Amino acid sequence: MTEPTPGSRIAVIDDHELIAEGVAAAVADLADVHLVASARTVDEFLALGVDVDLVLLDLRLGDATRPAENVGRLRAAGIEVLAYTSAESPALLREAARADIIGVVTKSESRAELIQAVRQALQGCVVASTDWAAALDGDGEVATVGLTPRETQVLQLYASGEKADRVARLLGISRDTVLDHIQNVRTKYAAASRPAGTKIDLYRRAVEDGILEGPQ
Repeated sequence: MTEPTPGSRIAVIDDHELIAEGVAAAVADLADVHLVASARTVDEFLALGVDVDLVLLDLRLGDATRPAENVGRLRAAGIEVLAYTSAESPALLREAARADIIGVVTKSESRAELIQAVRQALQGCVVASTDWAAALDGDGEVATVGLTPRETQVLQLYASGEKADRVARLLGISRDTVLDHIQNVRTKYAAASRPAGTKIDLYRRAVEDGILEGPQ
C-alpha cells in the first residue's frame, strides 16, 4: 500500500450541489488532497476528462442509474470509488460492495472522519464502516468462499502486507506452496463473483470476511 502523493486528486459525483460544496470546504486547507471536479452523474464526470485518484460517489443519483453500473464504469477507468452516502438503503450498499468499492463513508460523518476516510482510500486501504459491515452481513450474495484453514492463514499474512517469502518462513512451508495457496484463494473468490486479482483486492476480501480488521 502506498502513501497518498502530494496533490492526490479527488472528485465528487452527487446530484446535490451542497454535498460537493461541503466536500470542497472539508479539503480546502489540505496539502495532500485536492477536489478537482464535481458532477451530478457519472456520464457528466467522465465527459470532463479529468484525471483523478478517487471518486466520492453518491449511490442514489437523479438519473436513476444503479450503483453497480456507476462503480463498474469508474473502476474500468482505473478510479477507486468511495461510497459517500446517507446509508439509508442497505440494498444499495450491498450492490456497491459487490461492484468493488473501496469502502463507505456516510454523509453524517464529521469533517475529520471524512478526511480520514479519503486518506485511507487514497492509500489503497479498505474504508470499513459499521454501515457497510451490516449491509454485507445481510447479503446472501456476498458469498463465503470456503477457504481451508491454511489458505486463511496465508491470506491473512499475505493480504496484510507480507511478501510470499516471509509468509513461507512464518508458516514453515515453501514459497511455491504459498503461491499455490494464493492462487487457490483467488480462484475461490473469482468463483464466488468476488474477484481478487491484486494484492489490494485480496486485502479487501479479507476485511469483508473478517479475516483482517479494517483500518481504525
